[in-house]
Amino acid sequence: MHHRRLLTRRSPYALLALLGLLVVSDAWALSYEHPKPLREVVTAAARDCRLGKTLPLPTIAWGADVATSLANGNAKQTAPGSPFDRAGLSFSLYRQDQFTQQLDDYLACRTPFLRGTLGMVGMATEALSKDPGAKPVVIYQLSWSAGGDALVVKQGIRSPKDLRGKTIAVQAYGPHVDYLTTILKDAGLTVDDVRIKWVRDLLQLDDNSVSPSRAFREDSSVDAAFVIIPEALALTSGGQVGAGAEDSVRGAHILLSTKTANRIIADVYAVRADYLQQNRAKVQGFVNALLRAEEQMAQLAKSNAAAWRRALAPAADLLLDSAAAVDDAAAMVADAEMAGYRGNVSFFGDPQYPRGFEHLDKEIQSSFKALGLLRKSTPLQQAKWDYAALAKGLSDTRNVTLPRFDTAAVAQLMERRGRTQADEDGVLFSFEIYFQPNQNQFPAQSYQQAYDKAIQLASTYGGALLTVEGHSDPLGYLRQKKKGASTVVLNRLRQAAKNLSFSRANAVKDSLIAHANAQGTTLDASQFGVTGHGVSKPNTAQCTHNASGDINLNCAPRNKQEWDATRRVVFKIIQVEAESNVFQPL
Repeated sequence: MHHRRLLTRRSPYALLALLGLLVVSDAWALSYEHPKPLREVVTAAARDCRLGKTLPLPTIAWGADVATSLANGNAKQTAPGSPFDRAGLSFSLYRQDQFTQQLDDYLACRTPFLRGTLGMVGMATEALSKDPGAKPVVIYQLSWSAGGDALVVKQGIRSPKDLRGKTIAVQAYGPHVDYLTTILKDAGLTVDDVRIKWVRDLLQLDDNSVSPSRAFREDSSVDAAFVIIPEALALTSGGQVGAGAEDSVRGAHILLSTKTANRIIADVYAVRADYLQQNRAKVQGFVNALLRAEEQMAQLAKSNAAAWRRALAPAADLLLDSAAAVDDAAAMVADAEMAGYRGNVSFFGDPQYPRGFEHLDKEIQSSFKALGLLRKSTPLQQAKWDYAALAKGLSDTRNVTLPRFDTAAVAQLMERRGRTQADEDGVLFSFEIYFQPNQNQFPAQSYQQAYDKAIQLASTYGGALLTVEGHSDPLGYLRQKKKGASTVVLNRLRQAAKNLSFSRANAVKDSLIAHANAQGTTLDASQFGVTGHGVSKPNTAQCTHNASGDINLNCAPRNKQEWDATRRVVFKIIQVEAESNVFQPL
């Protein structure tokens, strides 16, 4: 169950309209927003830091923040013997889901820390860079959203490319803005290809509140909405297809959640540049304590159910305002993929990692400029830790990549998709490469652009299956069919073409993985499904298929251009959230 997220999950700027910081306009029966760049909203001057021994430390209602509670000894005031205490730190934890209030506290230096998504921090770069001392420096990644956020769509939208010309509801300044822009970019679209209706709140707080789910439900012009999973489940009758009863919308379904797109929303801590400069050892101790707490969190969750529930009760009180909300807190943790030591090393320390800090920050700020939320890019800074020093006291610092997909289940899924001709079901993105007759090698230098795109998509949608599907030229087979060749001969030709197309697809996969390794990026080989369709699915415009998967003479290429296009390998990113036996998250 995920209903706990209905409470507060990252609802920054929910009070902006009340404070008069956003311009509200009437549209239909609901009021929508016209968000301004944060440099025009956050105008307070930064103050010097004069802090006592105990520092306020913000958290938000998100599963990864359970680690912060554990680091503090599962107490709002740092408990003796806790990881923070052993690091010589003293904190007073508080939850602040209103990001504007966090920014006020940060600029006034009531706390030097800032807690949000990388997108939210990036959106504030211009506003926070007026004073060099107040520039945010990102020091730690807590987690990736791995199931807690979703794109819900109405009937007729089967893939992200179908969003062209559609109206999308999203919270202004919220955690889903870069989620929106990333999906559009990967579908070959821009923000100019869609209509965006900005809403004030992430959740419907009262009768006057407008959230994405409310806009999706009540405004017939809204075709899609970015929501948190509890609302996605409500809109879609439990994650299926909305029946129109209760809070659901008839025909609504989840197009894409962060269970699949699990490398878009990164949760981080940042700190003021002046505080880091004066207290670098303390901030390093803070990061090491969080890493220890994450390991403690993983051990508790796996080994002792009773101890895990006891540990969750204080965190539930901090994050959800009720120590009894243990089940809600546990479900909230399940929505977060903790980054841990290895994740932080990759995120901050590997310049080749496609979803690393610098790549993600550049992508986010570029999209925010396109939206008019930033005037110029102001790259975020990171602390550039010595991760060998940060490994002190940690038990798992090995650089191990574990397979996340059941390869046997993947093979069965690929066979089923080919057998049922349902090869477009669940396809989020696809693109092709072409090859010459009798070609068996696929060097990276000849296909670098396509390979780089495949690496980017495999990294961004780490919970999706990336299929590599080979297709052969059907002309030779169809010539024999036209001559009246026997069924035995035709079957042999079809099998030979299938075997050849599989070997080509497998060669492409191996070449792609080798190319990624050469760039310093490790791809999970279990994420790839390889199949060879042979001549059964040519892409000639006039082609039709019969029930057995055989092709007719009208599938023959009509010219050399069509003939060349039939020899291809197709990459597809496929959502497999419903295939619980395929994806096995770590």
